[in-house]
Amino acid sequence: MSGIEGKVVVITGASSGIGEATALLLAERGAKVVLGARRSDRLEALASRIADMGGEAAFARTDVRQRKDLSELVALAGERYGKLDALVSNAGIGLISPLGELRVEDWEEMIDVNLKGVLYGIAAALPVFRKQGFGHFVNTLSTAGLRIVPLQSVYAGTKNAVRAISEGLRQEAGDKLRVTTVSPGFVHTDFAQSISDPEAKNQIIEQMHKIAIPPDAIARAIVFAIEQPANIDVGEIVVRPTAQG
Repeated sequence: MSGIEGKVVVITGASSGIGEATALLLAERGAKVVLGARRSDRLEALASRIADMGGEAAFARTDVRQRKDLSELVALAGERYGKLDALVSNAGIGLISPLGELRVEDWEEMIDVNLKGVLYGIAAALPVFRKQGFGHFVNTLSTAGLRIVPLQSVYAGTKNAVRAISEGLRQEAGDKLRVTTVSPGFVHTDFAQSISDPEAKNQIIEQMHKIAIPPDAIARAIVFAIEQPANIDVGEIVVRPTAQG
């Protein structure tokens, strides 16, 4: 019996990319997954795919900018499966651009999704974890927060804010809860599609085509952290292409 078998895991940003790959790998290893994202049709298709391979999945349309949505997604795990072992806060956007373009709406969107979305997940899951006496937060960050480069200042800022919050949470959590951050480098996802700055978008797409690794590389790292024994906390994982500087 693996360390994943029978665990209940909520995943945000589950409709594509890293979230989808993580859901599939967890389900394959015997976890029950609860999927959240804004694209309901993609969630339904993923849940059906998991069911077809013999797994168990529930889903709900989830906008992480709305605290109510996160509360309902976490509640769904308890209602359907009776517990919550881990929350993977994976939803994120990277609306990168030069600061001088003053794309303030993009800055606010990244703060709402990348930062407040994680906080809303903590607010929903922490009381559940405390009541149960166990639980695991897994927060998807980015190597953009480890090496700051032009165009990515605000994006990196949101990821480093979550890094700081995650460390504070780990220290406050006590010996029953676990906190892991995973920082992916360039990964083949639809990350670039939401970028409104044409030059920045083309730059990211070009780099992805050159060096990006598949989403399941990150999924394996997330599963590795979750499958550890309860007294082992994997604090931080960085996964990047060997070609990434």
